[in-house]
Amino acid sequence: MRRAELVRAIQAVPVPSRPAAPLEQVVTPAEAAANLLTLLDQRFGLRGRSVVDLGCGTGRLAIGAALLGAHPVVGVDVDPALLAVARSAARSALADVEFHGLDVAEWKEPAEFAVMNPPFGAQRRHADRPFWDRAFALAGTAVGAFASSASRTFIARLALERGAHVVEVERVPWNLPRTFPHHRAESVRLAVDRWVLQTGPKP
Repeated sequence: MRRAELVRAIQAVPVPSRPAAPLEQVVTPAEAAANLLTLLDQRFGLRGRSVVDLGCGTGRLAIGAALLGAHPVVGVDVDPALLAVARSAARSALADVEFHGLDVAEWKEPAEFAVMNPPFGAQRRHADRPFWDRAFALAGTAVGAFASSASRTFIARLALERGAHVVEVERVPWNLPRTFPHHRAESVRLAVDRWVLQTGPKP
């Protein structure tokens, strides 16, 4: 699939209609999602390899991975309403993804890749920690993720502790549209990093 087609397919995945602020249900921009998945595909190859999307929301990363040939692909999220949207979106995209309603801390099945756009900790400090813990515990090859740039030192330190190698950390364009009732501006530009971390043996 060409990158432009991937962006369009991810863009077609609906955003949460009533996002929950405590869970920081912020949509992953289609361009950012496509770029992350393309990087993982170019670096490691996703076709025929397992992927878990932790805190998948409406499934943008999971569906994108499946469209690039990853298999099996699993999405895990605690919100059943978002999972219903994700299942419908996957069917519309002809993407083979299995979705599970579960807290990410309870998900135990390993995969070659973990992808995620976890909470940034704006509503609850350290809300991202269970996601990173699971990602490093489950991913046999690599982790691809987004995170607040303010967390860069924490993530780099955690990666070192878990024996992971930082392939890339790059600031990405990220405009957050008005999402929650407490938001006043039409959009806010966030400082967000894209991470690719190798968890398996170095080549």
